[in-house]
Amino acid sequence: MNVDEMRKSLQSFGWVDYLVFILMLASCAAIGIYFALQMRRKAKLNQNLTNKDAEDDYLVGGRKMKIFPIAMSLISSFISGITLLGTPTEIYLYGTQYLYIIFAMISMGFLMHYFYLPVYHELKLISTYQYLESRYDKRVRLFGSVLFICGTMLWLPIVIYVPALAFNQATGANIHLVTPMVCLVCIFYTSVGGLKAVVWTDVVQTLLMCGAMVLIMVKGTMDIGGPSVVFQKAMDSGRIEAPNFSFDITERYTVWSLIIGGVPHWLKSNAINQNMIQRYLSLPTLKSAQKAIWYFITGVLIFLVICGYSGLLIYATYSECDPLETKLTKRKDQLLSLLVMETLGNFPGLPGLFVAGVFSAALSSLSTGLNSMSAVILEDFFKTFAKKPLTKRQTAFVMRFVVVVFGALCVALVFVVEQLGTVLQLSITLSSVANGPLLGIFTAGLMIPWVGGTGALVGGVVSLVFMMWMCVSAQLDLASGVIKYARKPYATTGCNYTFVDFAPMSLVAENITEVLEEASPPEFKLYSISYLYYTLVGALIAIVVALAVTFALGNHKVDSVDSTLLSPFARRWIERQRLNKALVPTSTDPKLPNGNFKTLAETKT
Repeated sequence: MNVDEMRKSLQSFGWVDYLVFILMLASCAAIGIYFALQMRRKAKLNQNLTNKDAEDDYLVGGRKMKIFPIAMSLISSFISGITLLGTPTEIYLYGTQYLYIIFAMISMGFLMHYFYLPVYHELKLISTYQYLESRYDKRVRLFGSVLFICGTMLWLPIVIYVPALAFNQATGANIHLVTPMVCLVCIFYTSVGGLKAVVWTDVVQTLLMCGAMVLIMVKGTMDIGGPSVVFQKAMDSGRIEAPNFSFDITERYTVWSLIIGGVPHWLKSNAINQNMIQRYLSLPTLKSAQKAIWYFITGVLIFLVICGYSGLLIYATYSECDPLETKLTKRKDQLLSLLVMETLGNFPGLPGLFVAGVFSAALSSLSTGLNSMSAVILEDFFKTFAKKPLTKRQTAFVMRFVVVVFGALCVALVFVVEQLGTVLQLSITLSSVANGPLLGIFTAGLMIPWVGGTGALVGGVVSLVFMMWMCVSAQLDLASGVIKYARKPYATTGCNYTFVDFAPMSLVAENITEVLEEASPPEFKLYSISYLYYTLVGALIAIVVALAVTFALGNHKVDSVDSTLLSPFARRWIERQRLNKALVPTSTDPKLPNGNFKTLAETKT
């Protein structure tokens, strides 16, 4: 049997699998219809429902959502197909070093809990970028909104493309046939049902993708001989790694890049991202939103561990016949799909469950992104530039029209993503272009009261230009092979099918053929640093330039800054400064007893 025949034999997607997949899509559409009818019924019963109430109901669930569905929605929105397929691939190729990023996730939770979320929740925002106008000015708000839209449009096509890879591996169907059909369902339930439909479909999708991953993990482990075999093979191949404490910033993963770079990476996805903040703001109180943070972090960490183990399981299964070298899989990110078809292919319905789970992860992220863009474009563009307030009908049309147009655009951009590299690094790198500058101007606004509007705008633009150069240069070098990363050992000596050997002369050690890729040349380039530092670099450039411009213009006075727009620690500091200015100690004045104070006005008189 040759490799093409082997590939076709694994494409055993039967009618039961298609039925499971279709039922998942149908249930999502049904949830959208249910909440659309509910909103219409509510509008009929309450004729005095204002435009603002209808908008809140569609975009933030009336700010009356419960913690559990919101936490599940946060998990589902964050754990896209990029995580489900990209993380196992990462572990298979490069080992477990990446999993130490969980410590950055926990650190991010504390920053969100104490510094970012209290401000957003107190302001009762719909668009996160309303904060930028309140703190700086309208120019910065529009700049932030444009960056969010651009960043989301870079990310969503990758989210759509990933599950199409799984479907292609399972069925052989062209990815450009399945993506429009699936995305049409997502666009439908997002546009008609609003945030409530998105959240409750996320709950269903989270349970589905969790069940699919656990099923693969259990069945695959049983087939290979138990977890001890999985871990032993991973140890023998060097895939289970101790923390790397190297100070070389060009190394792909070290403890320092994973934590120092990882914290801004998680922050830009949670603390300033409309997709996530919109869900936190749909909860009625700050306390419930803070609880949701920790439920979300717990769920994400569980998924990361499951995905990491799945990567080790893939290696244990294919330790003697690497499917990438034999071209059994056409792309790296199809490895988990291959494992599923080999371990679950003989059980009708189970491959369909897996594909439905991966598509669920993608649909939750897509629906979240589209719903968030609807909020941003309505609040930051239509309402900002409209000469008169929008009517209920106009508001409803704009919110739904945005979902349809940007959903269609995302499907078209899948053609571009197909030509790029592995999805995990690609998504993190490209998202840094917009989110690095955004994280900088948001953090400066919340924590550095001296920064003014002009400084923030110039800092954001300078950071954006620099990050575009940095990220595009890195991706070009990766695509051309200038930058390469040494992958872990693999073998092809145990294959039970024939293939064309593309490998160079192999190294034979203890009956394992090890083929090591060439490492990157030693020449240092700024963009050759670990991609996890990219968001940090973008944020620091924005903050430093913003401060420099503000002080150069002499606009660094803090008297006009509204303290409610600052993080709690900065708020306390600035209020103490103002109190000290308002009160002059008079303990040396013989006419007043020690410890008395005069106001500044009394002192002048």
